[in-house]
Amino acid sequence: MILCHVLFALLAVAAPLCGQRHKLTINAETPEGQELQGIGQENDPAKKMVLMEAFLQKHPSHEGAGWVMEQMVPAYVKAGQFDKAIEAGEKLLAADPDDVVTSHNCLKAAEGKKDPDLVAKWAGITSKAARKAAAAPKPAEEGDVENWKSAVDYAKQVDTYTEYSMYAMALAVPDPDKKIMLYDALVAQNPQSQYLGQMTGPVFLAMRQANQNDKAVAFAEKVLEKDQSNEDMLLAVADNYLNKKAHPEKVIEYSMKLSEIMGAKPKPEGVSDADWDKRKSLLTGLGFWMAGVTYAGQNKFKETDELLRKALPLVEDNQALKGQALFYLGLANYKMGQPKSDKKLMAEALKFNVQCAAIKGPFQAQANKNATVIRQQYGLR
Repeated sequence: MILCHVLFALLAVAAPLCGQRHKLTINAETPEGQELQGIGQENDPAKKMVLMEAFLQKHPSHEGAGWVMEQMVPAYVKAGQFDKAIEAGEKLLAADPDDVVTSHNCLKAAEGKKDPDLVAKWAGITSKAARKAAAAPKPAEEGDVENWKSAVDYAKQVDTYTEYSMYAMALAVPDPDKKIMLYDALVAQNPQSQYLGQMTGPVFLAMRQANQNDKAVAFAEKVLEKDQSNEDMLLAVADNYLNKKAHPEKVIEYSMKLSEIMGAKPKPEGVSDADWDKRKSLLTGLGFWMAGVTYAGQNKFKETDELLRKALPLVEDNQALKGQALFYLGLANYKMGQPKSDKKLMAEALKFNVQCAAIKGPFQAQANKNATVIRQQYGLR
């Protein structure tokens, strides 16, 4: 949020340097000129607004109307009259679409309305005008160079601000579809925006909340190609491939990374110790569990045994995960013990199968049969 304050400060200083687009010469000998003079001399914002609105109502076609409206847009924004600010701004921009200051004020009005669609709309309009202004060629006259530099600098700051505006609104808006929309709008405006990286986590969760699971997984995998620090993305992609029985190497890679980062991740602010310990244990255990189950499917029983032993105490409260871990631990120890009829490993295999047979689920019946076979073959109890 510090950047927001810096941008506001910079923009507040830079905007006046760009000058007003609607120049005005007041002829105080005419009634219209006297009214314009009164507007310029009035210091009370509320009274000044009344004078400006009255002038436009009486003299909509006067050459000073543009100048008056240019004063009204930021005044409406400051007064919280956001709809009026946008209405006046649209009139100005219809005649001059390259007016960066006015489009920027309309964006601030959209922010004031807390309307994500309007923020996306005005961020795009403002960015387009700002980029055009920033690309203006250097003037030939030396006396115009400083104003040109100020205008270009201001335009660049405004363009950056449009990206921040969409980012901030995306974080604030509760509607997941609007959050996704703002992210997509920012990508379309600037695929290299500095704010995109900060939006990936919230946007991924928004996709899950909006039941766009396939899109969420594809989004997560693209992010994980460069950044493997988000545990929710690691879990989603690993779980997706595990369920599809596809890309076992990716299941193992993402699962092990999940356990690694959760083992070292500090407790976030605002989360209780109990809640964090529960989440940390479960996700660390899930990482070991998914990798261990995948190794079992590859007949790599040493790795299966190592990882599922780590997972077992961490998934203790989940009977489905626990039952499957016990089953594959029984299988792994049986397979490792077969070549030399290692009774110690067979005893482990029997223990895990007996424990698995005590848990209702798809592995219960087979575990019970396995335990019977091991007892018969090796005389174990």
